[in-house]
Amino acid sequence: MPARLLYVMDPMCSWCWGFSPVFTQLAEQAQAHGVATHLVVGGLRPGTRHALDAGSRRTILGHWQAVTERTGQRFSFDGALPEGFVYDTEPASRALVAARQLEAARAPRLLQAIQQAFYLQGQDVTRAGALVELAVAAGYAREPFAEAFDSPALWEATAADFRWATDLGIAGFPTLLAERDGQLALLTNGYQPLAALEPLLQRWLARVSHD
Repeated sequence: MPARLLYVMDPMCSWCWGFSPVFTQLAEQAQAHGVATHLVVGGLRPGTRHALDAGSRRTILGHWQAVTERTGQRFSFDGALPEGFVYDTEPASRALVAARQLEAARAPRLLQAIQQAFYLQGQDVTRAGALVELAVAAGYAREPFAEAFDSPALWEATAADFRWATDLGIAGFPTLLAERDGQLALLTNGYQPLAALEPLLQRWLARVSHD
């Protein structure tokens, strides 16, 4: 198996949004060495059925504030997480799995679009219609994407990602792994700035280049 980066995240994870600029730069550095990045959806809150209560909303918005203070990523707090919002991350995760299967190279573009729609524009990215529109804007053909998104095979593929992350013991996002010859090396579990991760990635890429 070729060397690759595995980015384990959730599109509705605020720390993953904070990590987005770092991930983009690391992925570009890896690509320059011929190493692709593979998105894995870890499952932050999949299958949630109950609307957020006031206490949960305050807690989550507190997390968002902590993310923006540490990373500089912006959030739109006005009207965020409105009354009745069900914070189910499964649909957005499934959209990324559909994107990955249809055209993997565009999947990071859809990830960013979902994050921007949720955190900056206040869109409800738990809705299938919203996710299809974002996928079209990211360059996917509407009918094939919508068909894939709703297929039983995609539900199972998404659940398989969740199981993989759980079986590996990944409990926090973002997590970035480097894979070579079937062996996994942990670059980070949780947010770290570029300055902390770039040397780790460069050392790993140097070893890959010498193999």
